[in-house]
Amino acid sequence: MLLTSVTVSPFRSINQKQTIEIDNEITVFVGMNESGKTVFLKALEKSSDALDLAKFEPIDDYPRKDLTSYLKRHADNPEEVVDLTYELLNEEVDELNSALHVGIPYGFSFGRQFKYDNSTTIRIKVDEKPVLDYLRKSAQLSSDASNALKGAKSLRDIPRALESISLTADDTEFLNAVKKRLEATKWTSVIEFEVYQWLKNRVPKFAYFGDYEILPSQVNLATLTKRVSQAETNPKILTSEDRGVLALLRMADIELEDFTSGGYEELKAKLEGISIQLTDEILEFWKQNEELEVVIDIKSDPEASPPFDNGTNLYLRIANRRHRGVTTPFKQRSRGFTWFFSFLVWFNDIREQLAQIGSTNRDLILLLDEPGLSLHAMAQADFLRYIDSLAEKHQVLYTTHSPFMVHSDRLHQVRIVEDQKKIGTVISANVSGSDPRTVFPLQAALGWTIAQNLFVSLRNLLVEGTSDMVYLDAMSSILSSHGKVCLREDIKIVPTGGLDKVVTFVALLNANKLKLAVLHDYRGKPEQKLLDLAKEKIIHTKFVLNVSQFRDVSKIGIDSEASDIEDLFPVPVYLEYFNKSFGKQLGGTVITESDLPPGPRIIERIDRFLESKSIRLRPSGGFNHYTVAAEFASHPPASVDSDTLKRFEELFKAVNALL
Repeated sequence: MLLTSVTVSPFRSINQKQTIEIDNEITVFVGMNESGKTVFLKALEKSSDALDLAKFEPIDDYPRKDLTSYLKRHADNPEEVVDLTYELLNEEVDELNSALHVGIPYGFSFGRQFKYDNSTTIRIKVDEKPVLDYLRKSAQLSSDASNALKGAKSLRDIPRALESISLTADDTEFLNAVKKRLEATKWTSVIEFEVYQWLKNRVPKFAYFGDYEILPSQVNLATLTKRVSQAETNPKILTSEDRGVLALLRMADIELEDFTSGGYEELKAKLEGISIQLTDEILEFWKQNEELEVVIDIKSDPEASPPFDNGTNLYLRIANRRHRGVTTPFKQRSRGFTWFFSFLVWFNDIREQLAQIGSTNRDLILLLDEPGLSLHAMAQADFLRYIDSLAEKHQVLYTTHSPFMVHSDRLHQVRIVEDQKKIGTVISANVSGSDPRTVFPLQAALGWTIAQNLFVSLRNLLVEGTSDMVYLDAMSSILSSHGKVCLREDIKIVPTGGLDKVVTFVALLNANKLKLAVLHDYRGKPEQKLLDLAKEKIIHTKFVLNVSQFRDVSKIGIDSEASDIEDLFPVPVYLEYFNKSFGKQLGGTVITESDLPPGPRIIERIDRFLESKSIRLRPSGGFNHYTVAAEFASHPPASVDSDTLKRFEELFKAVNALL
């Protein structure tokens, strides 16, 4: 189950209701200090905290400027603060339909709305007809009862539909079973209630981790034991550091009482074991200094300052084998390493606690506040790999203002966070029009990519992928050799890595007064994201070209059928290079046009053919488009038909004229 969008009403610095789209894997919130990034994460945490500790408190959370007036209506009419929309995975839809005999479609979504009094309402819509059809067919009903039920539109209609007929014993048993279901809920739609009961234990909860959850260098166990006892009536008395230490002890299977009744060697062995396990997990991703390890010790120190002079203390230190094992207090060395270690303790403990209360099938959505803040730029790249590994099982939402904590090839995952005058915190996926200071990390991340690829000039043609660039370069050379119009030498072809990146490149580079044109694949209808750029006057529509406009030589400049750059070549020509590129993997099989299913796009037709024949040219399915493009560029055809030359010549004429 995926969180797809969040609507936040007034909450702290967020004064205006707004909806934020959430990426299926990773969503990055970029903004300056005090812009409201943490505020947004806190709103999510309080709506559905995995450990049920964080709750909404109007005094703390409602915007202060309107707090007095709100408190007057809070008791009778608490305001909605967060609305979460979730979408089911296809396998969940199949399982739900099978379990409850409903007919919900793929892509089914529902919502949960949270109010300031911490009550929850559900937003869900389910058609009851499939359930009614199933009941009529599966129950041993008389013909009179079955006919009477044909007019029922919901489960609640069934008793009324059957009241005017004489019931058999099977009819009565069926009616009693239905009434039992009706009595289980006051919801108007019983089926919607039952569907939500199936869903609610599978709804992912939020787990927030910030800078305050870092483990301490030392803790006095007598003092900690006292606070744990007091926490039974006052949970807030436990600090985040206390919870971190308790998490570490739980991982080592140690109770606080063990320090007064257990032997030193056993306790020490358990603590060392968990320390080694966590350090090994860190070093899988931590490449800055692989000689670090955490050392945990327990001892008394009567000469220490209070409260550490009273009984046993737990000490956490970092040893650096590179310097002959010299140790320093946990919080005094390698801030990035201590953050990483503390996060692993916290994360492992949350999963363990959820398992203990029977929530092993519930996903976690991780909320990471400024992760990697203390890391070197290259270490931040290591940490991004770790976030990617987390995203394989969990959606991850994190905040940052570091350009090295943003994947330059995934800028579609970025949400801009700004504190606007008289408005408050505003969160948007649109980087255009944002404060230059806010988007600086994105510009820097993009600049890093540009510096590595060295491809941007004054005049740029943005395309979706590297294969587009290869074909255009190759055909420009061929046209030049024929004395025909080719691409101007001062125009750079910029592969961006997909349509989402095209949009981001336009928004970020346009501010630098560069001349930009776009050539994109055509899916059969205008691309809304590019239309939005034109609507916001970031780029004029005349600078946005699509491949289909050059496919039909008799209708140059007119949108036609769905097309990729590969569709500007005759199908037999493309298949010739495809067969050459994958000859070994195809085992001598030569694919011809007659082998392919119908369709306007050669790539999609080949993909379907490969799937139908269970041919896997790469683990993820399909095939590498660049491989074919590289074969074409390295071994260009001896001759090119006139229509193909015409298509590319008209394309280059259009680009040259625009730039």
